[in-house]
Amino acid sequence: MNLFIDTNIYLTFYHYSSDDLEELKKLSSTINNRAITLYCTDQVKDEFKRNREAKISDALKRFNDQKLNTQFPQICKEYEEYKQLRDAIRQYDDARDKIYKKLLSDTERNNLGADSLIGDLFEKSQALKSNPAILDAATLRMQLGNPPGKKGSYGDAINWEILLSEMPTEDLYLITGDADYVSPINDDKLAQYLTEEWEGKKHASIFFYRKLSQFFGHKFPSIKLASEMEKELAIASLRSSANFASTHVAIARLARFGDFTIDQIREIIETAVSNSQIYWISGDPDISEFMQNIIRGKENEIDPEKLAEFRKYYTPEPEVAPVQNEDNPF
Repeated sequence: MNLFIDTNIYLTFYHYSSDDLEELKKLSSTINNRAITLYCTDQVKDEFKRNREAKISDALKRFNDQKLNTQFPQICKEYEEYKQLRDAIRQYDDARDKIYKKLLSDTERNNLGADSLIGDLFEKSQALKSNPAILDAATLRMQLGNPPGKKGSYGDAINWEILLSEMPTEDLYLITGDADYVSPINDDKLAQYLTEEWEGKKHASIFFYRKLSQFFGHKFPSIKLASEMEKELAIASLRSSANFASTHVAIARLARFGDFTIDQIREIIETAVSNSQIYWISGDPDISEFMQNIIRGKENEIDPEKLAEFRKYYTPEPEVAPVQNEDNPF
């Protein structure tokens, strides 16, 4: 699954947004597990570096301006709770000031939570670079008035031309909050001009999302946390294992997790008895140990027939005591 994320999406994680850092962690998990290939242009990286401080500055200003109303009617002051209210306001102001100072320090040191996550994503992404031909095409696009692009700003046009020129001829999932890409009829759809251009030149489909959470809500609707994303992708990797080597790799990844939901356990059991690349090596120590641990204490929550089938493959052979020689018991 090929994914491109516009600069404005990365920058939302430094401002007021409904998406939190968990979305970036989920993205990192999907890349680690090769469920998604993230593409990033040099234009996006440059835009991000140029605009990060300005985005943070605006967020900090708005945060610092958030003050509680400290004026109350005189009739409130005769109550005991009024003192509690004043104390709570002071605590709020103190906490806000401390957070503000820490944010300033971490911003200067590139030590915000979003910094490490986005930096890691850039490292893991497949780099797409511009060249003189792409810059010429972007300039012509702007002169003709074709989307995407704003007057006096070529960034969106450059990104689009890079995608058209350098991306594989495959489907693309595009995430951007920029209105330049959006249909004027339906702001949840990509502009028809861009859809037709992509399909005509790439002979592939393009899927449009306004937020990262919207993308995950559509493609992975049941997964809310990055840790669960990691588990689900590891289970999927086991399910699709096509050889013994990939089975051992998938089991090693699954063994890192301390617990699974009962639905995940049932899925692993179903996979374990249906994929020959797993049950043919059921006696291998790592496979055997993991499979025995996965059902321990959960037997009553598993379908008896499925449990019996599972145990045919994954019940260890009983140890046979060595036969002692009566004349020499040692």
